[in-house]
Amino acid sequence: MVKKTFEVTDMSCVVCASNVERTVQALKGVGIAKVNFAANELTVHFDPRIINIQQIKAAVEAAGYGLVTDGDIDEEELRREKYRNHIIRLAAAWATAIAVMSISMTSLGTQATWQWATAIIATVSLAYCGRRFYERAWQMVKQHSANMDTLVALSTASAWVFSIFQIAFPDFAAKHGMGNHVYFDSATMIVAFVLTGRLLEEKAKNSTSSAIRSLIDLQPSNATVLDDCGGSRLVDIKDIHAGDIVLVKPGGRIPVDGTVSQGDTYVDESMLTGEPMQVAKHKGDKVFAGTINKNGAITVCVTADADTTLLARIVDSVRDAQGSKAPVQRVADVISRYFTYVVVTFAAITLIGWIIAGGSVATAVICAVSVLVIACPCALGLATPTAITVGIGKAAEHHILIKDATALERICKATDIVLDKTGTITEGKPIVVSAKISADATDEDLGVMLAAEKQSEHPLAGVLVASLEDRGITPSNTDKFAAIVGKGVEAHHNGQLYWVGSELMAHERNVKNSDIKANAHGGTTIYFGCGNRLLAVFVLADMVKETSAPAIASLKRLGLRVYMLTGDNNASAARVAEEVGATGFKAEMLPDDKEKYILDMQHRGRIVAMAGDGINDSSALARADVSIAMGNGTDIAIETAMVTLPTSDLQMLPRVVRLSKKTMRIVHQNLFWAFIYNIIGLPVAAGLFGIMLDPMWASAAMAVSSVTVVLNSLRLKLVKVK
Repeated sequence: MVKKTFEVTDMSCVVCASNVERTVQALKGVGIAKVNFAANELTVHFDPRIINIQQIKAAVEAAGYGLVTDGDIDEEELRREKYRNHIIRLAAAWATAIAVMSISMTSLGTQATWQWATAIIATVSLAYCGRRFYERAWQMVKQHSANMDTLVALSTASAWVFSIFQIAFPDFAAKHGMGNHVYFDSATMIVAFVLTGRLLEEKAKNSTSSAIRSLIDLQPSNATVLDDCGGSRLVDIKDIHAGDIVLVKPGGRIPVDGTVSQGDTYVDESMLTGEPMQVAKHKGDKVFAGTINKNGAITVCVTADADTTLLARIVDSVRDAQGSKAPVQRVADVISRYFTYVVVTFAAITLIGWIIAGGSVATAVICAVSVLVIACPCALGLATPTAITVGIGKAAEHHILIKDATALERICKATDIVLDKTGTITEGKPIVVSAKISADATDEDLGVMLAAEKQSEHPLAGVLVASLEDRGITPSNTDKFAAIVGKGVEAHHNGQLYWVGSELMAHERNVKNSDIKANAHGGTTIYFGCGNRLLAVFVLADMVKETSAPAIASLKRLGLRVYMLTGDNNASAARVAEEVGATGFKAEMLPDDKEKYILDMQHRGRIVAMAGDGINDSSALARADVSIAMGNGTDIAIETAMVTLPTSDLQMLPRVVRLSKKTMRIVHQNLFWAFIYNIIGLPVAAGLFGIMLDPMWASAAMAVSSVTVVLNSLRLKLVKVK
């Protein structure tokens, strides 16, 4: 299966998005088709052996929409052309609407000649400015469907037909109490207001996906490729492949992923990791597309095509997340799908009801038209996706990758968060925190320890070697080196037996109990001696990160219970848990034990988030309701966890929770507004509260409702998540 993302044009509401999705999904050879209405994008997985892009495009166009593919003119130019056309139609719509309104508001509006004049102007307005409404409405009819354009087309056509009938058959109208008022002004104003709303809505929607465009803009469009003869040429980024050699000058962005083949430099990788410190790069080091070469010129051997770079995968991840649907959105989608039919039915009931109740035909028609035009499925359809798109984009700006809308919604519902200790709360790199060296120990003795540890394969040996070398110790000559499993190592020097190891080894060498004391650091104690003499005691500990305690305090303030799980010993775990203020901890746990612990919490009704390195904790992460992978942004697999953080800094976690809570709060505000607007607006437009709402003001209210939802979502751009 091949995955492609295309821009879809001419969608007016969420029903259109649903139609495009169903149309493409029904094609043979298509696996998955998803439409992000907020971003006007179609993401499709298809088998190129069965169906090609042009066939998909033809199917979308047959359904009444447009699809921008690679073979089309520049996407930005197409967007500008569409914007220019919309502005021209909008200007014409307002010019004709004002002209008709000016005539209608004076005494001329009741004269037959001037009424015919307004009829001609209104006809031009509807035929030119409102043409797309009728075309799309007809497409919906052919597909046995209905959308927002159906409501606009029905309302404006009803007002126009009724008004034409009024001036064509004035005697009949007067005889049957229809009056002599015409509603060309309402029809033209509806078109003008709806077009205005669409323009504002489109501009606001474009702002919601600005994060994606910012990420895409990080990758240069071309690069300087060196050939075998030493020459160079400027090549489009799409034509660069693995194995090519690319020249990157100081100050330029690295165009593709690769390894440094020549030169030394410092690279700004903050766009990936969020870390401000520049990273030294030498021959053989990896570099990534979008990062900035700060100093020397380097040549890079390309290891990935432009479509498969880390940056490209991040863009794909963010785009997929923005196009995903949160569980809360599904209810709104179902309502939107049937909303138009309900509104048309309600408008028909309004028309018949007014006539049965003894109202004039004119009143009945105007109320029915107002019902059609005030209804707004767009607000319902935009309530969730716009907020989700902005929220996930905001997260991406802070180097937080959220897999989908479901993850974003679940995060704010989490009641507990489980953290791995090593590498998440602590540095993950043990250091010597205490060294007590006997006065009897000489540098030669310590040299024996250094020589023994250099031969040892124990994970902590390297830490001891580094500590001794920092003290200026040099290795002494040793022989008969032996590693004793589970205890330590021993070696001979000048006929004497030296040993380095655990408390058990110290006891076996008959070291005095008074010399063997529990350390206050909760770490690992290493003893060094000769015979039964204790020469030195080293305490190694994995130190807690400076940011861990403040981060855990922030998580607790946000209402989460924070638990620490570790395979380390109980004393070490207790020290760390107390230092960072964890709600609770469990020590000496195997990976399966961590999974069972989370499962037990879930059985007690908790919603559990788990943060770990994504490798050793894979089973626990898979079991958690929300899995958060933490680590170096260049090494982690961004596809695995629900949330991926580029660094292991716990300060990122409160930001994720805070952003999730604020995003879902705006989603709920949008849904509340959309439902309340329609629940109140429809009966008001029907005249049930004794208010006769002119259709043009109903159309203005409809336009405002959609724009309000989008603008409310855009408030997330101003939110500070730190």
